Amino acid sequence: MELQAALKQELLALENRYWNAIKHKDAGVAVSLSDDPCLVVGAQGVGEIDRSQLAQMLEGASYELKDFALGNVRLRRLSEDVVALAYEVDEHLTVAGETLGLKAYDLSIWAKRDGEWVCVIHTESPAGDPFCRH
Repeated sequence: MELQAALKQELLALENRYWNAIKHKDAGVAVSLSDDPCLVVGAQGVGEIDRSQLAQMLEGASYELKDFALGNVRLRRLSEDVVALAYEVDEHLTVAGETLGLKAYDLSIWAKRDGEWVCVIHTESPAGDPFCRH
C-alpha cells in the first residue's frame, strides 16, 4: 500500500504541474506532460490533440485560469506503466471578461514512455444533473 500512496502522490504532483502550466500558459510544461497525441473527451466532444496543437491552444486561450483545487483523488493502477487518476476540480476562470466558478470531475490516464509519465487520455465532465435538465 505504501507504493500505491507514493504513486498517487507522484501522479497528483504531475496533475498539479499540468494545471499550473495551464494557469501560467506555460505550453512547454504542458506539452512535456502530454502524449503525442493525447485523446481528450469533454463537453465539446471527443478528439485528439497533438503537442503542437496543445501549445497553440494554451498560447491563444480565450479564457484565463485564475486558480484551481484538486480533491477526492482516486488512483487505479491498470498495469506497471499505466495508471488512471480521477479527481474533482474546482476551477476559477475568467471567460470573456466574466469571472466563473466551475466544478468538474476529471480523469487522466497516465502511461510511462521512456521512463517518464505522460497523459495519454484526459476527460472532464462538468458537475451537474446527469440528464442535463439544468
